[in-house]
Amino acid sequence: MISDRDYTRRMLQTIAAVVGAVVLVATLWAARDALLLIYISALAAMGFSPLVRLIEHPRPEGGSRRVPRWLAILVVYIAIVSILALVALAVVPPLVVQAEALWAKLPDEFNKMQSFMIDHGLMSSHSRVSLQQAVQNAPNGTATNAVGTVLIAIGSLIGGIFGIVTVVILSFYLLVEAEPMFNYVIRFVPAGRRADVATASLAAVVRVSAWLRAQLVLAGVMGTFAAAGLWLLSVPYFYVIALVAALGETIPIVGPVIGGVTAVAVALTVSPKLALTVGVYFLVLHQLEANVLVPKIMEKRVGVSPVAVMTALLVGGALWGIVGAILAIPTAAILSVIIEEIAADQDVRLQRVK
Repeated sequence: MISDRDYTRRMLQTIAAVVGAVVLVATLWAARDALLLIYISALAAMGFSPLVRLIEHPRPEGGSRRVPRWLAILVVYIAIVSILALVALAVVPPLVVQAEALWAKLPDEFNKMQSFMIDHGLMSSHSRVSLQQAVQNAPNGTATNAVGTVLIAIGSLIGGIFGIVTVVILSFYLLVEAEPMFNYVIRFVPAGRRADVATASLAAVVRVSAWLRAQLVLAGVMGTFAAAGLWLLSVPYFYVIALVAALGETIPIVGPVIGGVTAVAVALTVSPKLALTVGVYFLVLHQLEANVLVPKIMEKRVGVSPVAVMTALLVGGALWGIVGAILAIPTAAILSVIIEEIAADQDVRLQRVK
């Protein structure tokens, strides 16, 4: 029989464990935004790790690296910044010009929309107003709401910039300290399992790196095809639309739809026929992406089944919205490596039993 002292001690241990678990969960939940930035930084570090190792060019016999790791990481970062700068120089000037032209054309488009509604009996001709009058006649409190919206937008922009800077700096240090950190963590793994953990870690890095390369390739290809097709169709502001289409490729499922809807909406300001043509073009373009590019670039390289991809997208979107959907596929890739490693270990144990 258990004595009263042992019973009390076990009861206190149980209560302490439950309280500790609740405190831990509450702490993690309170720090979820910071943990998300850390996770994104870790994914970025994993994605660029193979490229850094390639630049390091380690000696086969396991000696010192021919290029210091910090220098290899710096080269990767400088290359990324240079590419972004070149893209900005090529895209931003015409993008600004087309955005200004779109803004100048907005009152005319507003009048065209009213004429369309009047012609189809959706509003009376006496209700016609200018864009300036529509803004002035807005309901009371709209100005205050507009100011609040602008302040929220500015705050979100500052937070986004801070998040990007944090990810860049933290991923840099994660890349620099990758090996010491891994060697420290692996000490807590049983000696017989260390080789398996190292193999699984390498496989996870390879898959995340493949996902990152696939995302960049998809965004570049779709942005280029969108710009070329819209330019040939003489769609105005094609630079803006192509940029939206390229960025949309980073958002699973919803992103391509946003790019297509934006293109059709802009083409509709020219003519319904052009809007129909643009809609068909984007439909064909996204069918090509879904049936050719994604299977060949994403699924084969990342190694995640379509069912796992859809499940991950649904769960990630429900938990974190757009950010969760973006991070769903690399997370699914990492989990698939863990599951495969566990399954392989179970198979080995079953063979030993037999």
